[in-house]
Amino acid sequence: MTDHNTKAIKPELKTSKDGFSTSKTLKIIALGGLGEIGKNTMAIAYGEDMILVDAGLAFPSEEMLGVDLVLPDLTFLAKNQQYLRGLAITHGHEDHIGGIPFLLRDVTLPSIYGPALALGLLEKKLSENGLLGRTSLKHVKPRQRVQMGCFNVEFIRCTHSIADAFSLVIRTPVGVIVHTGDFKFDFTPVDGEQSDIASLAAASEEGILLLMSDSTNSEREGFTPSERTVWAKINESFANAKGRIIVTTFASNVNRVKQVLQAAMMYDRKVAVLGRSMLTFASIARELGYMTYPDGLLVPVDQVNQLPKEKVVILTTGSQGEPMSALTRIANDEHRQIKIIAGDTVIISATPIPGNERSVANTINALCVRGAKVIYGRDAGVHVSGHGCQEDSIDSKNFSPHIENRFSFSIVEEVLKLDEPIQKLAKKYMNANHFLYLGRGTSFPIALEGALKLKEISYIHAEGYMGGELKHGPIALIDEDMPVVALSGQGILYQKMAS
Repeated sequence: MTDHNTKAIKPELKTSKDGFSTSKTLKIIALGGLGEIGKNTMAIAYGEDMILVDAGLAFPSEEMLGVDLVLPDLTFLAKNQQYLRGLAITHGHEDHIGGIPFLLRDVTLPSIYGPALALGLLEKKLSENGLLGRTSLKHVKPRQRVQMGCFNVEFIRCTHSIADAFSLVIRTPVGVIVHTGDFKFDFTPVDGEQSDIASLAAASEEGILLLMSDSTNSEREGFTPSERTVWAKINESFANAKGRIIVTTFASNVNRVKQVLQAAMMYDRKVAVLGRSMLTFASIARELGYMTYPDGLLVPVDQVNQLPKEKVVILTTGSQGEPMSALTRIANDEHRQIKIIAGDTVIISATPIPGNERSVANTINALCVRGAKVIYGRDAGVHVSGHGCQEDSIDSKNFSPHIENRFSFSIVEEVLKLDEPIQKLAKKYMNANHFLYLGRGTSFPIALEGALKLKEISYIHAEGYMGGELKHGPIALIDEDMPVVALSGQGILYQKMAS
């Protein structure tokens, strides 16, 4: 790793009239996604250049009556949009791209760069909202580099629960940032697209200033299983089913849907697709070549009741117990076309997102009451996570040897993930014993003079769902002589002591 001068300097903070610092200090500004599920929206700024990494939304919890979507407060970006040089998309999940149409209502972005699948989904959203003219969508390929102001962004292939996902290597005037995106190490992916560890290792040779790593499953030991392992249980479930099969999964999990379609073809069943998002993903994924199937495989929903029960698969949305989803309405006997028949096999190929457990349980109960056999849960083997466990993550034998970094900010989604598991990992692998909790909407500038020492932490607090007031102010000064881990709603900020 490159040697660094260990002299730290206090940043000279120059502030614009809108409160944006244009000092030559690298600033990481998380507007959403910290200490919560969804709303992943991160700004990276240096001088008068700022880029975004993702712009997502979240879905409302049960107590948010009348709320359809939850968005980060984007006032900061609207007030400082003259500094925006572009947006980099890591992948096409709603919690990473779903907020972009709302962002573009108030903010003009010169360009949005991302993988083909994510851009295909985004293009449809923008077209439906009359926003295509507000920006330019630019498809990037693995290992392609894009210049956005003073930032050079390289897109590196990674594996996740959606096809065509990227990690980012961001080269800044003061050092290299690695943003893993959502990832796991899947060495036998269904689509053959493995994580590009070689490119991460090459970036490490330059010396990594900051590693921002997905740590969603950091409290779980071991590795996350490969997506390919799901096939055995799906195949077994299809082989044992005597009647109709109803499968629900995340519509975005193209590789899971591919396996369901493969099983349907193997057992000579026709597939009816329910739910707008499932239809959208299937159509776009097939159009872009991520999924192939014969024309006769899919049938309209209104033909399902005309087919023999043992010849039917219904692929539907509703894996999270959403009140208006197709599966929930079927379970509650409220769907106009599909009714549960005793002997139906329902495969829930997903696990509940935190906060959805009760809704999912209610749906399962209702299905069972109506005579369905429901296959669900971690032990059923019909689902694997798209996020890495401890051996994939910040202490990974695969990752850490290739990413030697001075700072590490691990991105997880709930405060509880920051408790004992993260602290143990930080102490064991990072020699860190001092912790500082930072709230949602955290910004921290890193002032460097060759050395990589944290000098000041400030915050931009973006509370509220559809609006809210941004509050600015300093949080703390860090003791330069102590290794520090800052627990920040969604992970850790690690300062490695200079040798």
